[in-house]
Amino acid sequence: MSGVFLRLLTAVLSLFVAGSVVAQDLGALARFEAGEITDRWRGTEVRLELSQGVPWRLFTLTAPNRLVLDFREVQWGDADPVAINTSDRIATVRMGGYRPGWSRFVAELAEPMIVENAELATGSSDGGATLVVRLDRTDQSTFDQTAGAPRDPRWDLPEPASIEALPQRDPDRLRVVLDPGHGGIDPGAERDGITEADLMLIFGRELQDVLRRAGGFDVILTRDGDYFVSLEARVAHARDAGADIFISLHADALAQGEARGAAVYVLSDDASDAASAALAERHNRDDLLAGIDLSQSDDRVANVLMSLARLDNAPRSEALAKHMLDGIRNAVGRVHKRPLRSAGFSVLKAADIPSVLLEVGFLSTEEDLKNLSDPIWRQSMAAGIRDGIIAWRDEDSALAPLRRN
Repeated sequence: MSGVFLRLLTAVLSLFVAGSVVAQDLGALARFEAGEITDRWRGTEVRLELSQGVPWRLFTLTAPNRLVLDFREVQWGDADPVAINTSDRIATVRMGGYRPGWSRFVAELAEPMIVENAELATGSSDGGATLVVRLDRTDQSTFDQTAGAPRDPRWDLPEPASIEALPQRDPDRLRVVLDPGHGGIDPGAERDGITEADLMLIFGRELQDVLRRAGGFDVILTRDGDYFVSLEARVAHARDAGADIFISLHADALAQGEARGAAVYVLSDDASDAASAALAERHNRDDLLAGIDLSQSDDRVANVLMSLARLDNAPRSEALAKHMLDGIRNAVGRVHKRPLRSAGFSVLKAADIPSVLLEVGFLSTEEDLKNLSDPIWRQSMAAGIRDGIIAWRDEDSALAPLRRN
């Protein structure tokens, strides 16, 4: 961790410890009120106006080069990241919930820049706060030397929930982990004011209820609010929960062409088609764009997991996908014209858990958007998924004695 960052964080936290922020209710959430990102001589200035001061930190990451700002906690409201960015040196901006109680702002840099100065100043009368970060141009080597996610127990993510914290395991019940895709700083696909993250959280809760009412299922969500969960944490959550199956829920939008109906993906090194490969690449890149540091990732471990998955779980995952598609087809009458696909989705890499990614529909298609927005249609879709899981459970139990130990 750089000395510059330590001084910044210490100064910011001491602002609250000393009680120098006055005339504000720190019990209420801070609101984002205005922002502007502008170029200046040899650099860029990021200016964010908040309703009150909050603890915050900043750091930079590489591949791609990013500036990351964390807050506890900021309501972004209807903030438009495109509108506030007029800088040619900032490629894109994202903001949103990062985890419960924490918010994140990420600026992807079009060129390497280093933090020259950062300061949060509060008003003496209304308690409003202004955060100003000044960036100076630099070379990539210098940027790389100062970049990296800090390690601080006051800010870092907690360990995934332990199995002991979850309901006691009943061997006669199937434990299903549902993964509503995206969330928080990563809204996923968007159309007409509807985001994939919000829609999949709604559907995840509805599907959870349908499965619970069917009996014989324990159902857990990887997220139950509008906050970000990394791909690695989603897989870890499923493993720590002792999941029997893992289902990731999505509703993407295509930039080109048109797709209709549900499709189910299983893990494969070789994507079944170019569109599947592009979709997996975009999903996996979302972790980077949300400010996740993957510098400690071990590709050898990922390759081992994928090899293990092929030996035993790949056939079980494919069987789960086929049964789900049969159930969906019977319930809503239509699936994608090529409904069973494969690609290298990182969220499917749990070697010990049959895992699938379900595209419930496509926001970019008018008919699918209408269906996805209809609670009655979603109930039918959930019922079809339930029927498919039950059929898979019965078949998988019958085949269990034949599988290698």
